[in-house]
Amino acid sequence: MNKNIAVIRGDGIGPEIVNEALAVLDTVGDIYGHTFNYTDVDMGGCAIDKWGEPLPDEMLEKCKNSDSVLLGAVGGKKWDTVPGHMRPEKGLLKLRAGMGVYSNNRPAKIWPQLADASPLRPSIVEQGIDFIIVRELIGGIYFGEHKTTEVNGEKQANDDMCYSESEIERIGRIGFETARKRGKKLCSVEKSNVLDTSRLWKSVMHRLAEEYPDVELSDMLVDNCAMQIVKNPAQFDVIVTENMFGDILSDEASMITGSIGMIPSSSLGSSTCGLYEPIHGSAPDIAGMDIANPIGTILSAAMMLRFSFDMSAEADAIEKAVYDVLEQGYRTADIMPGDEARCKKVGCHEMGQLIIKSLRGTKQ
Repeated sequence: MNKNIAVIRGDGIGPEIVNEALAVLDTVGDIYGHTFNYTDVDMGGCAIDKWGEPLPDEMLEKCKNSDSVLLGAVGGKKWDTVPGHMRPEKGLLKLRAGMGVYSNNRPAKIWPQLADASPLRPSIVEQGIDFIIVRELIGGIYFGEHKTTEVNGEKQANDDMCYSESEIERIGRIGFETARKRGKKLCSVEKSNVLDTSRLWKSVMHRLAEEYPDVELSDMLVDNCAMQIVKNPAQFDVIVTENMFGDILSDEASMITGSIGMIPSSSLGSSTCGLYEPIHGSAPDIAGMDIANPIGTILSAAMMLRFSFDMSAEADAIEKAVYDVLEQGYRTADIMPGDEARCKKVGCHEMGQLIIKSLRGTKQ
């Protein structure tokens, strides 16, 4: 099978982790008889430096014309002082909107080898952490009007949150369909005791629930959900929520699993052309030092194979290779336990090579 992948290496550690993911994809292609063609795309701070904007239109077109997009990370302190509309993150928002990827899916699953890396008490971790946050991605306050004015001699800023019934319904259906394939439990998270958008969200979700009688729907206020994720994460199967709430909760969920460097994500819309990326940032302070964790990016590539290319066996093989390498005791710095005697610290490139070596051993 032939697939064209737009590759955004981005800033900071982005190029390092993406290079390891591409090496894994090339190994998959070699083993299973696929050809992956890569097209480089500039986005983020590197695009600002080269083109004067975070995502030029021609770069967006390359992404839209691909079969899917693999992204490392964008941003860094170097660009903190540029105008708001020019920040590297604006390129990411433009990319999501341009591709029409309205559903971001972030798993929060603890790998058994990393159980002791979780900041939660062992008695909580032992109950299990395995849920998915389905986040609406191209609506809400991030895409509303943003303005700063002067009123009575002082600056006043406004950021508008807006959702339509159709926007809520399409992400709600993703939540219900995802829950139907898992444990059939869906928690809808909002702030309906304060916000009109959340009251509309809640009403649409309950209307949709009538079409999914096999899925148990519950409602939870976002502040309570933030507490429950650290108090009793085992209660969750699928969480569906709006853009800003999902951004915050998914980062929180990633940390209870031991390391943000382990978590992949997918962003999909009405087509199979998706955006796949680890959920961590660009970490410019460790860029070029060969100590970044590439596993989140490698697992994002596995999600691409599974959800966009219908290559479940190949995705399973990558995930098994990651499991085996962790089982052998290899760790990057961010997942290295305090007791280093039982594990071996490796760098970014070596971790990628170890996964490739294990991957080649998974094909019978």
